[in-house]
Amino acid sequence: MLRKYALFLYHMMPKIFCWSVLCFGFFHCSDKDNYDENCNFLLNVGVNVSLNLNLSQYNQLSFPSNPVYVPNEGNGGIIVNNTGTGYVAFDAADPNHVFSDCAILSISGVEGICGCDETHKYSLFTGQPLQNSDLRCGLKPYRVERSGNELFVSN
Repeated sequence: MLRKYALFLYHMMPKIFCWSVLCFGFFHCSDKDNYDENCNFLLNVGVNVSLNLNLSQYNQLSFPSNPVYVPNEGNGGIIVNNTGTGYVAFDAADPNHVFSDCAILSISGVEGICGCDETHKYSLFTGQPLQNSDLRCGLKPYRVERSGNELFVSN
């Protein structure tokens, strides 16, 4: 009888191991979301703007790596960039800084730099912080759709 149970357990060990690993994974998953309380400096402001690439102020968006600042949209304006494979748009306000006039990013090549703290630099391709591991928040992205010579930026 004991030999029968030992043989049964021997054949069940792989299944028991797999179920143990699955249960461990399910019960140890966090129910916490990925919200970072340090990323609450920007408001959810509605953005819905159309940019005509035929106009001189937006014409440089026809070429890759020529970001354009569009004022009076979002929190601190928006920055739109042609990545070469598509278009991206980000809020021009530094998400790691209390909003003020100096927190609006200036464009330097394909980087956005905060006027309050020059160690706050962001890629205008990905929106991610550059060279500063203390920056926990990336730039706030917006959706960009192209139709002919028009770019539609919205959230």
